[in-house]
Amino acid sequence: MRFHVITVHWLSDQWLGPQLRQISEFMPSDTVLYASLNGVDRTLWAPFHYADELPGNHGQKLNALASIASENADPDDLLIFMDGDAFPIAPITEDILNGMPLVAVRRDENLGDPQPHPCFCVTTVDFWNRIGGDWRQGYTWVNHLGYRTSDVGGNLLGQLREHNVAWQPLLRSNKVNLHPIWFGIYGDVVYHHGAGFRERLARATLQLRRARVPQWIPLARRMDKRLAIQAATERRREHPPETLAAELALSDEILNDIRKNPNFYERFTREA
Repeated sequence: MRFHVITVHWLSDQWLGPQLRQISEFMPSDTVLYASLNGVDRTLWAPFHYADELPGNHGQKLNALASIASENADPDDLLIFMDGDAFPIAPITEDILNGMPLVAVRRDENLGDPQPHPCFCVTTVDFWNRIGGDWRQGYTWVNHLGYRTSDVGGNLLGQLREHNVAWQPLLRSNKVNLHPIWFGIYGDVVYHHGAGFRERLARATLQLRRARVPQWIPLARRMDKRLAIQAATERRREHPPETLAAELALSDEILNDIRKNPNFYERFTREA
């Protein structure tokens, strides 16, 4: 059995070093690496067995890499999806499945998102292809604020429900939380920084109001959601510059610690 790691980096190489270091530390030496490295200097592609600048959104890139990996893998091999700003902090072995067909992060803290999240997900090549695994958004659910929504991993959740397949969620296990969404430890085996390649905005911390329109008026309800997100985002961006700067500084400080300290995660796993 071999491990096939699939990851995506976007317009930045700042997470390559930490991720490759942690994979080398906690995964088998014959692990095969596949990546979409859009905007990353090609001189840094060498550690990957397959690398390209793939088109499409995040889910489309993951799907494409899974297809490529499947061509080079045996049915019982493991596909391990991993966001560019995520990596193991404990040994990863085939036992992680523990008899389940799929294990993945589930971010309950993000307004109750129920779907497998691609920051870390493990399944077999056979299972992924048997259900036609799809990381794209599309399949929807109603979140804790009453809004119907979808996100990356939505279609995969729909496939698992359609096939009546139980899966094992890895839940946030931080003892110390510097932010309700970012800087997460999941199942005590993986770290996910969050928003490593985009603006630091999260639905769960936008202080969104609850839905005001009944679900049986779908068009008006979608407009209500759009207006609520727009208003909350504008409020967030109107914060004093020093507030936003402090959040970015915290993210940078943690990244610097990650680069220098292989045991960086202990700040989140040990009670103060």
